[in-house]
Amino acid sequence: MTVLNAKLKSANNICTYVLLLSKCVSTECSTVHTASSSCPATKPSMLNVHLVPHTHDDVGWLKTVDQYYHGDRNNIQHAGVQYILDSVIDQLQKDPARRFIYVETAFFYRWWRQQSQNTRRIVTQLVNEGRLEFINGGWCMSDEATTHYSAVIDQMTLGLRFLNDTFGECGRPRVAWHIDPFGHAREHASIFAQMGYDGFFFGRLDYQDKARRMKTKEMEMLWRASESLTPPLADLFTGVLPNGYNPPEGFCWDQSCNDAPIRDDPDLEDYNVDEIVQRFLNAAFYKTNHIIMTMGSDFQYENANLWYKNMDKLIKYVNALQAKGSKVNVLYSTPSCYLQELNLANLTWPLKTDDFFPYADDAHDFWTGYFTSRPALKLYERLSNSRLQTCNQLEVLGGPKSTSGPFGEGDSDTMKRAMGVAQHHDAVSGTEKQHVAYDYARRLATGWAHCEVLVRNSLAVLSGSESPRVFCENLNISVCPLTESSQKVLYADFSKLIHTIKVHSLLNYNLSFFFNSLSVLYECVQSSGQDFSINNKSVLMYAFKFLKVTFDDTTGLLSSLTNLETNQTIRLTQNFYWYNASSGNNKESRQPSGAYIFRPNSSDPFVINKTAEIQIVTVSSTVQEVTQWFSPWVSQVVRLYEGHRELELEWTVGPVPIADGLGKEVITRLDTDIESSDYFYTDSNGREVLERRKDYRPTWDLKQTEPIAGNYYPINSRAYIKDDKHQLTVVTDRSQGVSSIYNGSLEIMLHRRLLYDDFRGVGEPLSEPGEFFDGLVARGRLLLTLTPPNMAADVHRPLAQGMVLQPLLSFQDGTPLANTKLEVCRGSFSGLQDALPPAVHLLTLSQWDKDSVLIRLEHQYQAKESKTHSQPITVNLQKLFSTLEVLGASEMSLGANQWKEDMNRLQWNTAKASKPLPLSAKDPSPWENRQPTDHCTSQSECSIGVSKPGTDS
Repeated sequence: MTVLNAKLKSANNICTYVLLLSKCVSTECSTVHTASSSCPATKPSMLNVHLVPHTHDDVGWLKTVDQYYHGDRNNIQHAGVQYILDSVIDQLQKDPARRFIYVETAFFYRWWRQQSQNTRRIVTQLVNEGRLEFINGGWCMSDEATTHYSAVIDQMTLGLRFLNDTFGECGRPRVAWHIDPFGHAREHASIFAQMGYDGFFFGRLDYQDKARRMKTKEMEMLWRASESLTPPLADLFTGVLPNGYNPPEGFCWDQSCNDAPIRDDPDLEDYNVDEIVQRFLNAAFYKTNHIIMTMGSDFQYENANLWYKNMDKLIKYVNALQAKGSKVNVLYSTPSCYLQELNLANLTWPLKTDDFFPYADDAHDFWTGYFTSRPALKLYERLSNSRLQTCNQLEVLGGPKSTSGPFGEGDSDTMKRAMGVAQHHDAVSGTEKQHVAYDYARRLATGWAHCEVLVRNSLAVLSGSESPRVFCENLNISVCPLTESSQKVLYADFSKLIHTIKVHSLLNYNLSFFFNSLSVLYECVQSSGQDFSINNKSVLMYAFKFLKVTFDDTTGLLSSLTNLETNQTIRLTQNFYWYNASSGNNKESRQPSGAYIFRPNSSDPFVINKTAEIQIVTVSSTVQEVTQWFSPWVSQVVRLYEGHRELELEWTVGPVPIADGLGKEVITRLDTDIESSDYFYTDSNGREVLERRKDYRPTWDLKQTEPIAGNYYPINSRAYIKDDKHQLTVVTDRSQGVSSIYNGSLEIMLHRRLLYDDFRGVGEPLSEPGEFFDGLVARGRLLLTLTPPNMAADVHRPLAQGMVLQPLLSFQDGTPLANTKLEVCRGSFSGLQDALPPAVHLLTLSQWDKDSVLIRLEHQYQAKESKTHSQPITVNLQKLFSTLEVLGASEMSLGANQWKEDMNRLQWNTAKASKPLPLSAKDPSPWENRQPTDHCTSQSECSIGVSKPGTDS
C-alpha cells in the first residue's frame, strides 16, 4: 500500500483531499468551452464597455428565503427569484449575443430541482456556451466581518459542488463577486485565491478610500491576502465596481425602475436616442481601455424583456457611432471576460496587503454596528457550525448506519444548507428583519434535528450501546432533566479537536461540567469545595498554578491579573458601559444608530455602575467562581479552572433598558497598564491577525469624523493589545465589534438595543423582543490570557479553536449494558490513530460520496507567529484514521471543485506595496515597479503522493 504524506510546507496553509476508501472514482467533467473561447470579441483600439446583466438576490433580508424565492409577501418587497430565472432563461434564447450571470446557488438549486428535462437541457447549453455564467458560486454571498472561515469554506464548497456535479467544468465560477457585503476581509480574498478564482469584484468601499482611488486610477489592484502563504498562492486581482452594483444613473430598465426607456422611433414623440447615447459616453476611473458596467440590481430581471430590449438598443446605437469616428464599443459581457481583457493588457497593478474595514459611506455613517447586532443569533450560528462539524465527522466514523440506524433516518445535508444560508451577509450579520432572524434560527434548529438522529446512530455504532441519548439544550443555565432525575447518568463527550469520544458514568451529584478544549477528565467523581482567601485589602482568587486574579475590595472590580508561570502582573480593571445611540437629530448629521450603523451621540460612554456587588460562589478543587452584579440587567461570573491558562468572564446583559427613550450600545472595557501606543490586533474571519491603529488607515490619509465608530473593527475569535513584555488576548465565543480607544485599553461591544432604523433598507429598529418581550437577554464568554508576546499564539490559538469547536455532550440513563465496549466509569473511542501535531487541525472530515471522504488539514499558525509551531509539518494520511482504510488520495483546490494540479490561475504584474502612511502624510507614496511575480503552477504547497481519479489505486 502506498504511503501518503500531506506536507503542509507553509504556515497557515489549508490542504484539501478526497480520500478514496474502496475504489477510485472520477469526477472529471467534459469541457465544452474555455473562458477565453466563450467571451465576445473586443476592439483593442476602442474603449470597450462590458455590460454585465445581473441580479442581486439576497438569501433572506426583508423577507425569508422561501418568501423571496416564491415571491410571497410582496407588500414588504416585490421580489420573486423563481420568476427571475424563468424570465432570464427565456430571454437568453432569443439572441446568442445576450449574457447573464447568476450568483446565489441556494436559489438556483431550488429552481433547478423544479425544472423539466427540456429546460435543463436548454440551461446546460447556455452554460456550455458561456452565455449563462455562474459567478462566486457559493450557497450564498457571505458576510465578511462576522463569519468564521470554516463556515465560509463549507458554504462555498456546498454551492461549488452542486454546480460541478450539475454542469461540470463549464459551471465552475472563475470570479468571486461580493457586491453587497459591508466591508471586505483579507481572509476572504485568501480563501477565494486558494479556491482557484482569477479575480474578485465588490461594490462597497469606504467613501474616502474610493475618492482617492478614483483620483489615482487605483480602483483595481492585486490583493496579497496572506502574510504566510508564498505569493502568488493567496494573491487575488481585485476590482471595485464603478457603480456599486447598480447600473449607471439613468440606465435602469427594470420594472422596479423609473428611468426612461430608449425611444428610437423618430416618427414618435420623445425620441431620445441621441440624449441617452451622449449621456452614456462618460469617462470612468480605470487604467485600461475596458470598463465594466453592472446592469441590474436587487431582485431585478423578473421581466427580463425590459432590460434586454433596452440594452439591445443601447449597444446598437452607441456602436453605430463608430462609423462616424466614435471610439466606444459596447458589448454584452461577464466579469470573467472583463477580467481576461485586463489580464491581456499586461499592466502593472498596485498591491494591497491590509483589508477594507471599517466601511463608511459618509462622514458619520460607519457600518460597524453590525459587527455585534443580534448577539444571540451570532452565538447560535457559531454553535451550529460546531454541531455541523460533529455531524459531518460522525457520519464518516460511524459508517452507513449513521444515516440509517436504530434511531431512524438522519442526514447532514439539511444542516449544511441551513448553515450555508446563515452565512449570508444579511443573516449572521444581524441586519435582517426580526421575522427573518427567527427564520434563520428555525432553519438551524431543523438542521440540527436531522443531524441529531445521525449523531445518535453513529454514537450507538461506536459505543456499542443503543440506549436512548439525550442532548441537553439548556446546559448553559445548568438545566438537564435527565441528570436531575436519574440516579446514574452515562454521558459521552465528542471533541472535534482530537476526534475522541469519551463515555463517562456519573453518580447524581450536583456537578457543573467543564472541559478543556483538548482533553477531558473522566472519572466517577464527587464535588468538593474550598473557600476563597479574603483579607482586608482584596479578594484573592488563585488559579492553582497558572493565573492569579485580584479584585478591589472597595469597587468589587477586577484589579490585577498575574501569570504565575512567567511571573508577569498587569493592572487590569474591567467594567461595563454603554454608548447612547444617536437618534439622528444631531446638527452634524441625521444618521441614527441601527442594525448596520454604529453612531454614538458622544465619545464618552456611560458607566453602568462604578462598583460591582460580589457574591462568592462554589469553590472546588477544579473551579473557582466569583459572581459580580453591576445592575439588575448586567452581571458576570469570573472563573478560573484548574489546569487552565485563561480567565473566563461569563457576562449576562439584558434586557437593555430603553425607558429613557435612548437606544444603547453596551460594551465591556478592559483597562490595563500595557503600553499599546494606539495599536491593537484583530483576527480576520478567525484565521490570520491584522494590526490596527487608532485613527489610521494604511493606504490613505484618514480624516476621522467618528472617533468611536470609526475605530471599531470586527473580531471573529480573538483580539489583543501588547507591548514589549506583555500581551493581553481576549478570545470571544462569537463575532463582535472591538476597539482600543485609549492606550492600554480594549473594549468589546456585547449587545445593542436601538430605537430607530438607520435608513439602510431594513425598515425597523434593532430592538429584539426577548422571551417575554422586555428585550433580549444575551449571555456569552470571554477568555483572557496574559503572556509574553512571543508565547501568546501557543496559548490563544488552541483556545480560539476550542471556542469554535466545542465538545458535544450526550446523556443516557443508567449504566452501559454488560456486552458494550465500555467500562462503567470510563471508556473512549478515537477516530484518529494518533493525535495530530499541535499545529495541525483537521478542519474538514465529511462524507463525499459512497466511496470517498473529503478532508482538509490546516496549519493553524501564521509564519513567524510561534517559534515552536510555525514550522512545516508532514502528516501521514494513510495512518490518520482508526476506522478508515485509505487506498488513495487526490488533492483538490480549497473549494474541492477542481484537482489541484489542474489549477491554472491568471498571472498578474504587481507593484511593490507602498509603505504605510505616516499620520501626517498628505499623499500616498508612489508605486514602484518590479518584475512580474511567478505564477502559481501545479507544484503544490501541500504536495502528496496520489493515485489519479479514474485509475487503479
